Amino acid sequence: MSTTERAYYHLSGPKPYNAEIRELRSFQDQVAIILDKTIFYPEGGGQSSDRGTINGIPLLDVQEKNQEILHLVSAADAVGLHIGPAELVLDTVRRRDLTVHHTAQHLLSGTIFSITGKPTVSMHLGEEVCTIDVDTQGFSEETCIAVEAAVALAIEADHPVIIHHCPPEALEDFPLRKVPPPGEEVIRVVEIQGHDFSPCCGTHLSATGQIGMLRILGAEKYKGMTRLTFIAGRRVLQDSRLLRKQGELISRTLKVPVAETGKGVLALMEKTGKLEARVKALEEENARFKAEAVLRKAGLLTDTETTSGQGTILVETFPHNGMEALLPIGRAAQKLTAAVLLLAAPQDRKFAAFCSAPGFDIRGMFQKPMEAQGGRGGGSPSFFQGQFPTEEALAAFLESFAPPFQR
Repeated sequence: MSTTERAYYHLSGPKPYNAEIRELRSFQDQVAIILDKTIFYPEGGGQSSDRGTINGIPLLDVQEKNQEILHLVSAADAVGLHIGPAELVLDTVRRRDLTVHHTAQHLLSGTIFSITGKPTVSMHLGEEVCTIDVDTQGFSEETCIAVEAAVALAIEADHPVIIHHCPPEALEDFPLRKVPPPGEEVIRVVEIQGHDFSPCCGTHLSATGQIGMLRILGAEKYKGMTRLTFIAGRRVLQDSRLLRKQGELISRTLKVPVAETGKGVLALMEKTGKLEARVKALEEENARFKAEAVLRKAGLLTDTETTSGQGTILVETFPHNGMEALLPIGRAAQKLTAAVLLLAAPQDRKFAAFCSAPGFDIRGMFQKPMEAQGGRGGGSPSFFQGQFPTEEALAAFLESFAPPFQR
């Protein structure tokens, strides 16, 4: 087993770094590069792995397995690699982002513990947002604001971030926020002066001022705990730009100041709700009007009375409408007659049947004729629908009922 010197704690700049390739090894469908020393941080401690290149070949991942650091590249790219000298180039933008968020997470967790007394149980540094799970059920908006404000003060104070190694230092001398991992000969403790002590193997800034800004995006209950979502550093700037752009778009659309877009959206939703209710009423009125016309044509509805129609099958084909438009008509007609209503939409190759007669099940009437023409569908005793592979199959199905009325 090869031991790789971990230079990633001390080197994070853009300059190429010279190392040696000791071994090339197949790893699943990729190739693992074993180096004598590395500037690439392997995934661990909630922090994702670094990216970059080795002799110009892009890294796909960096993992630590059985105390070996595996630099993973595609099998196709690995053809150009050989044992010997290697030039390592770090993706410094990604490293900076991960380091900012890992340091920010320590400061956030330490601040939450200081204010609420609740520990952080787990954390995840994602590509877009980061999360921590806090051992408490519920986090009020006021608490989130107080935590954010305290974190902002700590960032502005530019507290130093100090790395301790125990031993040689005594682990019991530090008020650790969480229990260190068992079985480690040396425990690496990250101290944010005056705010946090935590065992951690990740990469960190040298002072809190380098975080820039931290923003809590939300808090939600999660598995008996509270999950906080946050961003820090340049991501806050990117988020602010996005929100501003969206705010200005809404502002122009609603013709209100950006600061009043919330009120504008609520007013628009209220107006839209009223319009939707009016449209729904008109659609129902229109469906009833069309249903009455169909029944009147069939002699099931006159100006003075409505006949029961029980025992009658009424077939109507609507060549210019889809089934979505026919369903409201069928439901409206169903309230006016006990006849069986069979409505067809040839452009969709669909039909729908309705019947309000008590104790009558229309499924037995339509299931076998539908299947005989290759159709598929189903329903309930009072409603049945289906679709056919062709218009001809639908027409043959309708013909089997020998409708006395046809549009």
